[in-house]
Parts: sequence; structure tokens; C-alpha cells
Amino acid sequence: MLQRTFGRLGWRVGEIGYGMWGVGAGPGGWQGADDETSLAALQLAVDLGCNAFDTAWIYGRGHSEVLLGKLLAANPGRGLKAFTKIPPKDRRFPSTRDSDVDDVFPYDHVMEYTEKSLRNLGVPRVDLMQFHVWEDHWARDERWLATVQALRTSGMVDGIGISINRWEPWNATEVLRTGLIDSVQVIYNIFDQAPEDELFPLCRELGIGVIARVPFDEGTLTGTLTKDTTWPEGDWRASYFVPENLHASVDRAEALKKILPDGMTLPELALRFILHNDDVHTVIPGMRRPAHVSANIAVSDGHRLPEELMRELRAHRWDRKPTEWSQ
Repeated sequence: MLQRTFGRLGWRVGEIGYGMWGVGAGPGGWQGADDETSLAALQLAVDLGCNAFDTAWIYGRGHSEVLLGKLLAANPGRGLKAFTKIPPKDRRFPSTRDSDVDDVFPYDHVMEYTEKSLRNLGVPRVDLMQFHVWEDHWARDERWLATVQALRTSGMVDGIGISINRWEPWNATEVLRTGLIDSVQVIYNIFDQAPEDELFPLCRELGIGVIARVPFDEGTLTGTLTKDTTWPEGDWRASYFVPENLHASVDRAEALKKILPDGMTLPELALRFILHNDDVHTVIPGMRRPAHVSANIAVSDGHRLPEELMRELRAHRWDRKPTEWSQ
């Protein structure tokens, strides 16, 4: 596993991290996970050099954090980094322009859930605590400023980050300029190239750590979806991949398959596109099975895509705006 420096925090992290939403299966999440398989996949990732693990309290209402805590306890001294997130108090994903900071991240709620995460993870300090939704007009709100300052001086966290709402890479530039935020987590993949426009240059300028999430576009860029794909009742993807989204997504994935290099899979292409960008410090594919871990981590070999292919991939940019189904 190759490593990159995680912004001004200076951590050396594997360029392939581990997204843990799928292993914390629960209400409103991904269905089909089991703890034995999840823990085997997590341990294999560690053995292959992965050291950045991204979870959140909302993933299984703490269950994903508990699994990460077991992994941390089983691997002392191996430099594993635990990234987690504070859920919005009002449980609205994403937040909206009308969301008030006291309804989403009031001081008592932030401290309560930081303590919950510490207990679930079984650690005295969280490496990176992230706000799970974000509205940039909060950046100058005295209530939020006081809360984040208190969190920073609490001794409970080392770094503080923002997880940017879907398809809104512009919705964090103000808070980054406050100097209070160490990292951003943003959707970035072959389709979602907009972070390159403004966000990544600002992160580079300010020394902000960058976590790229949703590298496979929630499954589209695995190349396995069809227009007839369905999901179990209660699985989040059933509400996300409405026909309007599923059909367009499958068409775009099929177009990408036409330019796949010989011997390369679509997931490999998706990861190599992201790793081609040095502004990204770690990418966090969801990996629920050992086979996923082996395949994804194998991409961290230092080989870059040819510039001609990168130019072709630029043409597959897909600028989208949030809708009622993209929550």
C-alpha cells in the first residue's frame, strides 16, 4: 500500500482507505452485511497495509464504530487511524440552506456524540471527528465557532473535518478559510469531477486533508448494475436508484466500458482515476467482503493512467444537482 501525507495533520495514510458504511448495516443503510465477514475483510485490509478507516455513528447507530473498535483493539501499534462523524441532531441527511446550527450541531449534542464514539471505538481520542452534514453559512455563526473551539480543546479529538453534502463541493470553502478545519470528505469520481474546480485548489493552498468518498458512484462504477437491478426492502440504494437515476447511471457506465483498457475492470479504472489526482490523500471505497479488499488495495501500485485515457475520462464528467431522491 502506497501512502500519502494527510494535509497539515501530517499523518501518513494509505491512499486506499476503508469506507465502513456498508459494514454497519442498519435502518436506512446497506443490507446484507454480517459481522464475521466484515471483521475478516477489515483485518485483511490491515494486513495489506490499509490504515485509514472511515465510519460514523449513524452507520448502524454505532455498530460500525464498535466493529472498528474491535479492529483497533486487535491491532495495537499498527498506526491505524479512526475517522468518524457526528450525526445531525435533527437526523436530516443532507442538511438544507434553512437548517439552523442549533437544530443540527448544538454544543451538547456534539459533545455527547463525541463521547459515544469514544466509547464505541474504545479509544481515549478520536483521530478525526467529522461533522456529517454541512452548511457553509454556519462557518461564521458564533454558536458553531464556540462549539468547534470547545471540541478542539476538549482533548477528545486530534483532527476535525467536514463531510460535504452530495454534489455540493462548493459548500465548504468558507469554513476551510476559518482555519478550524483539518480535512474535507467529498464525493469525487469519474462522474463527479467538480471538486477539481475550486475545492481541491483551496485544500492544496491551506494544507487541508482530502478524503474522496463514493468512488464507485454508489455502485454504478462497479459495472454490475442493470436497468432491472433491485435491492432488498429497507436498503438505502432502493430509494437512491429510482428509475430516473438508475437508467441514466447504467447508460453512462456502459459508455465507460467501451474505453476500458484490456485487462482492466471498471472498479479499477474508477480508483485509478482518483489516485491520479495528488490532491486526494485517501479514497474510501466501501468494502464488505475480503475479495473487495484484495481487489481494491491491489490498485495501490503506483501505476498511473495514460494521459490520453485521462483526457477521455474528463469527457465523462456528469454535473448533477441534489434532488429529493439523492438524500
